[in-house]
Amino acid sequence: MTSSPAFAFSTVAHIVSEAGAARRLGEYVRQHFPTARQALLVTDPGFLATGLVEGPRDSLIAAGIQVHLYTEVVADPPEHVVLEAVAAARRHEADIVIGLGGGSSMDVAKLIAVLAGGGQQLADIYGIGKVCGNVRNNGGNGRLPLVQIPTTAGTGSEVTNIAIVTTGATSKMGVVAPQLYADLAILDAELTLGLPARVSAATGIDAMVHAIEAYTSRHKKNPLSDMLARQALGLLSANLLRVCENGADLAARQAMLLGAMLAGQAFANAPVAAVHALAYPIGGVFHVPHGLSNSLVLPHVLRFNAPAAAPLYAELAAIVVPQASGSVEARAEALAVAMQQIAILTGIERTLQQVGIKEADLDRLADDAMLQTRLLGNNPREVRRADARAIYAAAL
Repeated sequence: MTSSPAFAFSTVAHIVSEAGAARRLGEYVRQHFPTARQALLVTDPGFLATGLVEGPRDSLIAAGIQVHLYTEVVADPPEHVVLEAVAAARRHEADIVIGLGGGSSMDVAKLIAVLAGGGQQLADIYGIGKVCGNVRNNGGNGRLPLVQIPTTAGTGSEVTNIAIVTTGATSKMGVVAPQLYADLAILDAELTLGLPARVSAATGIDAMVHAIEAYTSRHKKNPLSDMLARQALGLLSANLLRVCENGADLAARQAMLLGAMLAGQAFANAPVAAVHALAYPIGGVFHVPHGLSNSLVLPHVLRFNAPAAAPLYAELAAIVVPQASGSVEARAEALAVAMQQIAILTGIERTLQQVGIKEADLDRLADDAMLQTRLLGNNPREVRRADARAIYAAAL
């Protein structure tokens, strides 16, 4: 499982990382999209209630851009939310889409951008490479210009080409296409200052999972994603406890945003694997937040993968727990212990029982996890149904 000598790497063309940058959003939009006149700003009710939407919105208005808000995004957005948002973009004749929020808001913004200006239906684009049209819309059909501004340091969605949609009561589908890469990502820690410690912890661990899984992905692992994953883990592991202990630490929050973005760039090119595959059913069936779902199964997947990935885990342990010593296997175990310790110190749930999951639920979770073939194929060790159930049992 070495990095391939031949690889391709894609990411967002323009990135701004600076506290307070969102209050200058209008300047950035004018610089990159001089013809933009009608912006659809996509967020959720919770973030809208913080009042932090006002700075970016006022900046756009000052730049001569009319702003329309779509604020009905919910976690794990269902299809009807995406379709309503697309209809809103068409109704307002939006010529630029701005995602402002967590991963769900940014995912919806991506889908608006590719659907509002083209003729495809949402059902047509599920899967890999199904989106048609140009990457940039300069009039006519094609993907609308897209700006992404994260308000949590976790998903890295601002720099990924993936959007997840809830398609049934518990099932999810992904859209993966180069057109989903934003044109501009803005990282502004001022937008994350109000996050509760538990949210900061769960989203931060989610970002660490992105880095760990990108570094050990069976497919598309490459020198650039490796470099980004290592840098991301360094930033995230050094700052996660700081932001949980002192939510007003702006420098630590900016470092967390940067780490989450670097992890996003890594896993957009070297995709995630079994941690996410097993986390999705926990979120889909029991409505556990995505970052926490990842955290609950992470150490147990690390231990399952160790026979195939211990040397790589040992390399990452040198970043997260530099005092770890001993054999490759011992250092790999130190990484799993360190991730468990982060959950303990931040006070988030550490077992499936704590989020309402019982032993009687494990078979259903295992069945659902095995449907995540796109993700399981990237895992360094093959996961069979019995393995998935055993991992859930260990996490119980």
